[in-house]
Amino acid sequence: MANAVILDTRERILAGILFTGFAYFMFSAQDASIKLLVTGLSVWQILFLRSAVIFVASAAIGGRELLSQSWNSPAFVPMLLRSFLILGAWLCYYNAAKYLQLAELTTIYFGAPVIVTLLSIFILGEKVPLVRWIAVLMGFVGVYIACDPAAMGISMPVAMVLAAACLWALSIVLMRKIALHEATMVQIMLNNGFFLVIAGVPLLFVWQTPAWNDWLLLGGVGFIGGLGQWALFEGMKRAPVSVIAPFEYTSLIWAFAFGYAIWGDIPRHEVFAGATLIFLAGVVIIAGERFRKAG
Repeated sequence: MANAVILDTRERILAGILFTGFAYFMFSAQDASIKLLVTGLSVWQILFLRSAVIFVASAAIGGRELLSQSWNSPAFVPMLLRSFLILGAWLCYYNAAKYLQLAELTTIYFGAPVIVTLLSIFILGEKVPLVRWIAVLMGFVGVYIACDPAAMGISMPVAMVLAAACLWALSIVLMRKIALHEATMVQIMLNNGFFLVIAGVPLLFVWQTPAWNDWLLLGGVGFIGGLGQWALFEGMKRAPVSVIAPFEYTSLIWAFAFGYAIWGDIPRHEVFAGATLIFLAGVVIIAGERFRKAG
């Protein structure tokens, strides 16, 4: 019986890792799309239209029952707080995207998994084994080698991305607490419903009519962003944040892939060394969870 419970726990954690890895691929694709959009549209407008696509699609799937569940959810207030944290991270990150390369953005932002792991101890009371700390630090070193953020210097865009990392880390920890007790679709509805209200007011002052190709890109941002949110919430239900935090580092690999595909950025040799460390960090986590002993 005990072995069956352990096996079930392992399977849930591995499923959480798969959901999370897929989520960060989706978010990387979203980041690349938004970086294309912010050169001509405001972050408020992009956020509003992305959330509108996700909200309408979710409402069409869940109908009146989902709307009722969302309005009466006991997680309404915590979700509102989390939405403000994510909003702050969004505004800092994507305004900085106007001035930094996609790889630079991703690199600086990757202080977040370390912060998440620390917060998981003090806020969630999670026990973080040595193997997870090793994975987090391996991933962080891999990011540092790949992009050498020390060479970027200190500037307002860099400070904004650092602030975004802290806000995102707080939102991830809060997300884990909510995900254990609330349905994924309810979380998606509330999250994007709040964004519609919050971004709707400034939108009145910054609205610019998008070109037809921007409309297509905005629709794509909504689709992949919604899919990424769903996968991340599902992953949060299955695995502790200290387990899945290192898998955010996989976004660096996707960032360089999209950077090359869209802007023709060619990764340096250091990138491949860093990517290897990031890959190994994920292997360490998966192996540690699969072979860990009871107790």
